Amino acid sequence: MEPAKRYEQIVYETAAPNVARIVMNRPEKLNAQGMVMTYEIDAAFKRACNDPSVHVIILAGAGKHFNAGHDLSFDGPAAPDEADKVGLWGPFEGEGWEGSYAREKEIYLDITERWRNAPKPTIAEVQGAVVAGGNMLVWACDLIICSEDARFRDNTASEMGVPGVEFFQHPYELGTRKAKEWLFTGDWLTAREAERRGMVNHVVSTDQLTKITLELAAKIAANNPFAMRLAKEAINRGQDLMGRKHAMDAAFSLHQIGHLQNMLVNGFPIDISRLHAPVREALEAAVASGKYGKGTGA
Repeated sequence: MEPAKRYEQIVYETAAPNVARIVMNRPEKLNAQGMVMTYEIDAAFKRACNDPSVHVIILAGAGKHFNAGHDLSFDGPAAPDEADKVGLWGPFEGEGWEGSYAREKEIYLDITERWRNAPKPTIAEVQGAVVAGGNMLVWACDLIICSEDARFRDNTASEMGVPGVEFFQHPYELGTRKAKEWLFTGDWLTAREAERRGMVNHVVSTDQLTKITLELAAKIAANNPFAMRLAKEAINRGQDLMGRKHAMDAAFSLHQIGHLQNMLVNGFPIDISRLHAPVREALEAAVASGKYGKGTGA
């Protein structure tokens, strides 16, 4: 696999003929998604979609774990360059909750939806832990291949005081009853259970994950690329006509109510008190040091 270009927090490579592979490359941070990574992934998707030689796109994560969710360390820039923004909601700063709403709407809801609707087939190559916002990156892809050690968790309702991550795909991935149990308990979902529920296409051995993902990508890439685009759009539209997008927008509004309740009660957009000690202490330190400020969201 020959890297085509180096980014700061991702690697974009031609993994096989007609296959682009986007690799989140922050293993020391468990590939947590911050501002830089978000817009580098977006640029990589745009690059792959505009390259006629690319027929299939793989999204992967370096290291032992696919993605630990949103980066709550507040390292890096608080906002992207204006030229990189894709939405029209204005700056990520403002009075009250205005800036945070604009920030979350663009970098968690709208950009993830944009990736979901990328016109070319996409495959998530998943290993290890996938936590909270990491699920959004998985769900944005058309197909999901994961290793036997993969496990999924959304602890936003059970620990953070908000009703699920911003890209609220839960009932469409797991079904209503299991989605409720998963959110209410904050428990881990194993790779095999995710496969049984229809969220995951295939579970494979860890040492074969990349190989099998590339084989599937190559098989799809050999097909008529325009037909693949049309097939993807037909299925996505069918899901949307069943109410997915309306439900997601409603859930995003409820997510914002959760943030505002936490701001009123705790002075922070999530319920820090319920988080595990290391995470809670890091967030408390960020508040004390002034790293946390207007428009940071969660």
